[in-house]
Formats: sequence, structure tokens, C-alpha cells
Amino acid sequence: MRIAVFFTPPRDHPLTNAAADWLGRDAFTDEIRPRGEVPGFDSDEIAALTADPRRYGFHATLKPPFRIAAGHNLDDIRAALAGFCRTQPAFTIPALELTALGPFFALTAGRATADVNELAAAVVRDLDPFRAPATEEEIARRRPESLSERQRDYLREWGYPYVFDEFQFHMTLTGRVPVARRAAMAEVLRRRFAPFIGRPLAIDALALFCEPLPPSDFFVDSHAALVPVKQAMAGT
Repeated sequence: MRIAVFFTPPRDHPLTNAAADWLGRDAFTDEIRPRGEVPGFDSDEIAALTADPRRYGFHATLKPPFRIAAGHNLDDIRAALAGFCRTQPAFTIPALELTALGPFFALTAGRATADVNELAAAVVRDLDPFRAPATEEEIARRRPESLSERQRDYLREWGYPYVFDEFQFHMTLTGRVPVARRAAMAEVLRRRFAPFIGRPLAIDALALFCEPLPPSDFFVDSHAALVPVKQAMAGT
């Protein structure tokens, strides 16, 4: 089993439903969702271009997938995440952006990253005692030869190269899109996610995702609320 701490909007949030329809799968229910027609793309091409994010479910990575350390179990991590979330204030990303991250497309926070970067760093640090050290095979899969020295250091110490100052909040919508198809994909995604692009998104809960038997689909195991803004302000 592998687990991860991700952000995903609540199960009944319009963005969750729109993303599940786009990816073809709902990570809360494991339901296969009909995508419908995608202009300019056939169904097989879209299925291939969304295969990776479909397996993980719609999310933004905070603490990436890891095996549970010896001496701990899933209940321990559920309790730890719930306790962690009771110490962290909710906040809002002012405006989501559709961003091309190299060959991938994702919804991002744009330049409004301070709050989400601090939250991600705290998740990585505070829940690390529950993470089994990465094996040499797991490290090799990250292709350390292609990483910077700092990223390699993070990979060795934290099991993932894109943490702390290397972190970028992103909610992945595609796998690698060929250069010749990127303009068409960008247009499809702009239309598909128009109700959410340029609009605020509340970061008010974190989710524990589980992968029962790698490599298999991840699903939402539990959802833990962050401290509501008014309550957090009252405590200052």
C-alpha cells in the first residue's frame, strides 16, 4: 500500500465533478465517468493523454505517495493528518490559472503561492515520521541524473525532489501532451474549465489518498478539515 496527502476539493464541489468528468474517474467513489465528446480529439487519444492523472485522481500533491513506515499503520496516519489539520488555517487561492508545465497542463495558483507553499512544507515535515525511506528502486524511478543537486538532496532526504522551494501547487489535468497537440489541448481545457479559471478556490481541507496495491488507482480514504478562517482569526 502507498498513501499520499493531497488537496482535492470536497466530493460535491463543482470543480471535483468537472475534473472527474474530464479525467473519466471520480477518486471519491471510484466511479468511471463518461467524458463526452472532446472537440478535435478522439476518445482513445484523450484516454491516453489523461491516463496518469486518472489513476491518481484529481488532486494537488502536498506529500507525495509513500509506503508506511514500520511501526505505523493507516489509522495512525489518519489520526495524525486530522490532528495536523486542526492546527492549520484554511485560506483561499484568489484565482486559479490554466498553466502549461512543460508538456503537462494543470490548474495552478498563479503567483498567489505563499499560503499553499507554507502548508505543503508543513505537511512534508510533520508527517514524515510515517514515511518509510525510499528504496533505491524508488529513487531510480525519479531519474536523479536529470535533477538538480538540490532536487537530488530532497529526493534522498524526503523521498521526492519537488518539495519546499522546488514545490509548485498544481492540479494535474493531463499527462504528456505532444507539442503538435498542445494548442488544441489548451483550447479544450480553457473551455472545459472556464467556470473555474480566474475564480477563487478555498483550500479548506486535506485528503488522504490510498493506493491499495501498486500500481493501482488511488482513492480518497479520508478528508480532514482545516481550521475555518473565522475560528483561526479568533485564536490569534
